[in-house]
Amino acid sequence: MTAPAWQEIDMEHYEDFWAPFDAQFRFRPHQSREPAINEPTPSVTIDLAPIFTSKPVQFAAAHDAVNSFGLLAMTQTFAPSQRLLVLDWQHPAWWFWPHRQAAEDQPRWPVEVFPDGDYYIFLSEDMTTGTFGHPWERTLCIFGVSLISTLAPLLTTWLPTKRARS
Repeated sequence: MTAPAWQEIDMEHYEDFWAPFDAQFRFRPHQSREPAINEPTPSVTIDLAPIFTSKPVQFAAAHDAVNSFGLLAMTQTFAPSQRLLVLDWQHPAWWFWPHRQAAEDQPRWPVEVFPDGDYYIFLSEDMTTGTFGHPWERTLCIFGVSLISTLAPLLTTWLPTKRARS
């Protein structure tokens, strides 16, 4: 049996993780038509609007594909032992091990890459590489050269790029 892929971080440490994120990215919740963070350089922001406007069956398949491609890219980008910080606005934060998730028969996602209802953030511990899912702008910002080079090509074959910073 492998170690679990997800470990919830005690809510008493909520600000220990959100305060540095806010300071670095200048998080602005409730932005519906513009970025809710200062998108880092480099970054690529994928437009998820075509998924949100698709039929229910296509929405479900595309939603799962974004999560699957996100997981695939994370296993290619990060070492097997590396954990990521996962932030879910106004909800518990998590430690996440992508390689463990990929090895599970029926993986569960307490927080997903696809931003279906809230801001979902996956970050390396130094906050230089990750994703920022914006549910109201309907975008996924990918940042950090290594993750951009693995995840952006997987998504841009079927989804448009909304913004790119180099």
